[in-house]
Amino acid sequence: MRFAAVVAATIGAAAIPPMVAMTVTRHIPLADGGWDYVSFDAASHRLFIGRGTGATTVDIAAGSVREALAPATRGHQALTLGTTGIAALTSTAAGGVLLFDATTGAVAATVKTGPKPDAAIWDEAAQRLYVMDNAGGGIAVVDPVKRAVEATIAIPGALESVALGGHGRLYVNVEDKGALVTVDLAARTVVGTTPLGCEEPNGLALTKSGTLIAACASKQAKFVDAATGKVTGGIAIGPGSDTVLYDPARDRAYIPTSRDGMMTVLDTAAPIPIKLGAVVTAPGARTGAIDPATGAVYLVAAKYAAAIGAERPKALSGSVEVIELR
Repeated sequence: MRFAAVVAATIGAAAIPPMVAMTVTRHIPLADGGWDYVSFDAASHRLFIGRGTGATTVDIAAGSVREALAPATRGHQALTLGTTGIAALTSTAAGGVLLFDATTGAVAATVKTGPKPDAAIWDEAAQRLYVMDNAGGGIAVVDPVKRAVEATIAIPGALESVALGGHGRLYVNVEDKGALVTVDLAARTVVGTTPLGCEEPNGLALTKSGTLIAACASKQAKFVDAATGKVTGGIAIGPGSDTVLYDPARDRAYIPTSRDGMMTVLDTAAPIPIKLGAVVTAPGARTGAIDPATGAVYLVAAKYAAAIGAERPKALSGSVEVIELR
């Protein structure tokens, strides 16, 4: 009852969704500092986390942590590049992407991609890395073997999360335009723009049924038919979204929201997802990844000091951690 009262005071009693049978089962401490995107490497069973000092990896089986692989300032997306043995980290300070040994963390090259590299995604079929720029620099197509930008796909605006689909399509949220853009990768050109009718779309995922789920800062998630580019529906979510996590094996999607410490859970079996309810997470938990084998969800979170005036709240020392939910 006390928990319900606290949530009701924050988001309104009518907005409280039913709880989903999923809970925090594990805590893995991390070093202090900020973080951004998280990815899961199924081959090594490790999390890769983009952080302010570089890339952090977490061995899920052992619970061990390696900090500051590929040292860099203001790291955003850390991910492995398929079976190449190479990992990548986008860095605003570097103005590009660091290519490094996925095991040792040794940096092989820094490829300049644009003024504010942010999200990135690996295309196994094309053996290319696509780097989104959050300051109008478009999408850089990176060849990791040649360690160079092969092409740039022009897209005005602040690019956020990205998803790859069949038929050579890439989808990306444009944060400052409130839109979702479809790219033909063979032609390397924009072939569609969908106004989402929400503010600052950030997280994005594509389901097996061909539905794109875009999370927005205006406490909404929008559903888009990837084939037609039409908005097919939407739901209310909490405040402070930054990602959409998708589990194709179980036909579920998760949208963690940092400001209320909750995570919306969706059934994605049908073309229009169904909101199943919500899960209690932790303050600050806004990005994460899924272990495809077990369905466990991993989020990065922290405890925060009270904000002073208009300042953003600061994470308390020693409180940054990965939480596991099952």
